[in-house]
Amino acid sequence: MTITKPITASKIAAYLHHEITLAELVGWAEEAMMEGEFLPGDMGSLRGAIARLGVADVRAFGLAWEDGEEILGQLGYAAHVDVVAA
Repeated sequence: MTITKPITASKIAAYLHHEITLAELVGWAEEAMMEGEFLPGDMGSLRGAIARLGVADVRAFGLAWEDGEEILGQLGYAAHVDVVAA
C-alpha cells in the first residue's frame, strides 16, 4: 500500500473523532512502517509522523491532542474542534 499525507491525516482524524481506537491507529502505523511504500518527496515527514504514531500505545509516549495537532501540522494539515450539544 502507498502511504500518503492524506491517508495518514485521515487516520489521525479518525482516531480524534473516536472512529478508531488507539490500538487500531498504532496497528495501522506499525503495518505502514513495515509494509507501506512512501513517495520519495514525502518520505521524511511521513516516516517521522508514522513512527511517532507507532509508539503511541507506550505510556512514555502516549498521544495527546497537542501531539495530533503537531503531527497534522507536519503533514500540512490543521485540526479544528467543533463543540456541539449532546
